[in-house]
Amino acid sequence: MDRRDFVKIGAAIGGALVASEALAQGAPEKNAGKRARRPGPFPGGQPAVVTPNGATLKLVEKDGVKIGHLVAMPVKHTFTPGLEAECWGYNGRVHGPTIEVVEGDRVRFYVTNRLPEPTTVHWHGVILPCGMDGVAGLTQKPIEPKDTHVYEFTFSKAGTFMYHPHYDEMTQMALGMVGMIVVHPKNPRGPRVDRDFALVTHEWAIRAGARRPDPNEMKDFNVLTFNAKAYPGTEPLVVGKGERVRIRLGNLSAMDHHPIHIHGLAFETTWTDGGEIPVTARHPDTTVLVPTGSVRVIEFVPTESGDWAMHCHMTHHIMNQMGHGFPVMVGANAAAIDKRVQALVPDYMTMGQAGMGGMDDMKMPVPKNSIPMRGGKGPFSTIDMGGMFTILKVRDDPDAEDGKGWYAHPKGTVADKADSTKMKADGIDPDVTF
Repeated sequence: MDRRDFVKIGAAIGGALVASEALAQGAPEKNAGKRARRPGPFPGGQPAVVTPNGATLKLVEKDGVKIGHLVAMPVKHTFTPGLEAECWGYNGRVHGPTIEVVEGDRVRFYVTNRLPEPTTVHWHGVILPCGMDGVAGLTQKPIEPKDTHVYEFTFSKAGTFMYHPHYDEMTQMALGMVGMIVVHPKNPRGPRVDRDFALVTHEWAIRAGARRPDPNEMKDFNVLTFNAKAYPGTEPLVVGKGERVRIRLGNLSAMDHHPIHIHGLAFETTWTDGGEIPVTARHPDTTVLVPTGSVRVIEFVPTESGDWAMHCHMTHHIMNQMGHGFPVMVGANAAAIDKRVQALVPDYMTMGQAGMGGMDDMKMPVPKNSIPMRGGKGPFSTIDMGGMFTILKVRDDPDAEDGKGWYAHPKGTVADKADSTKMKADGIDPDVTF
């Protein structure tokens, strides 16, 4: 059934489906469709995909074939202010641009290699002729430095996929050579979304002060990113209250899965890179596990305005360049230690006796070109999270937002210091013992 047929069935059935899905996600029916929807440029009015902090690959159509050019090359990349590194990417950016096409499109991709070693491009999850699959030695010769190879195939299946090298992939992916592919369905089904985002999660090993990620690391990754940016360098996702939102999450991290959690709403996983999940098999979640080498597509209808956190729920993945080889210092009295060490290092101060929050406010000197435990400024205090963290900004008028402003909370809706008189009246004793 395509979108036209879906609409023809009638408002009764269609409305029931929308209402059912909205209610399953806690969205009052009155919000669904309240906003005037603007049709997008893809079949069924689907909007173009937005890649925060990223770009979309330019495609030129000639004789019925969409032609694009990927240039594999070294790139100096800024993860967030304070941390730059020499990475590898495509077309002058890390990660590579999102490829956005329509099911049935015939494509021709030229791939030029400006790296110091050979490369290939593997179209992860795409069903295509074996010789176009991009596995060096198995399905093609490597693309030697300064050479250009051409890939040509048809995107026969809709969905969300990824691309990355399959020559020395440990090094090349660790240095940033990944990207997303979105194939819009030719005949989309179900309710149309209003916003569509693509985010690729990634992990890096960048020692404090180093100028290159370490591709040999196997377990201790200390910079975690959405679209190659660590918070506060991540661009927020600005959406409208009552809009239907889709987020396509891809994971090309070397070793780790990422449980991505969004505050303030529930969502359903609608697609994987293997295909669409039947409506009857979907269920509400607030966290979705995105295994490495996989795609998960989620959809939701936000009902509450605000600035909502979106992050990986592995707590070390929302830190930056933490050292993990330290003993537990919580509860320790380090005065004697500090006094003795300061005889040798005057500025020395043991950290962590009272927890690790608020480190960014202490303004302690850190190694050059590093961002250990550095978060960002929030409207109430420092947001002491970094890494794989961004903000979902739900607004009544999202088109008037540039993403830089903070949510204006209605009076009386912010948690604050309790009034002692009211506490007493409610029978709350802060000095209670257990």
